[in-house]
Amino acid sequence: MSNQKKQNHYTSEFKESAVKLAIESDQPVSVTAEELGVNKHTLHTWINKYRGHQFQKAGPVAEEHLYDELKGLRKENKCLTEERDILKKATAYFAKESS
Repeated sequence: MSNQKKQNHYTSEFKESAVKLAIESDQPVSVTAEELGVNKHTLHTWINKYRGHQFQKAGPVAEEHLYDELKGLRKENKCLTEERDILKKATAYFAKESS
């Protein structure tokens, strides 16, 4: 008989809602975990990760930086798409010419 534990795979939506329920609830985390059918240590881990992400959230300066990066990436994507299309046309042209 093996001592392997069954690992449950929870969706990120489930984890997020479980954390919100545990944080916003007046009851202890262990009770919330039991009601959800989750190990209390697992729920504590999710809560700690959630709180860690909240401290890492950036302000408006970082959002502006992300917007500028997104604009640059879209511009680069457009350029690469045009280059790819040119190469496709050239390949078709030379393939037709060599036949």
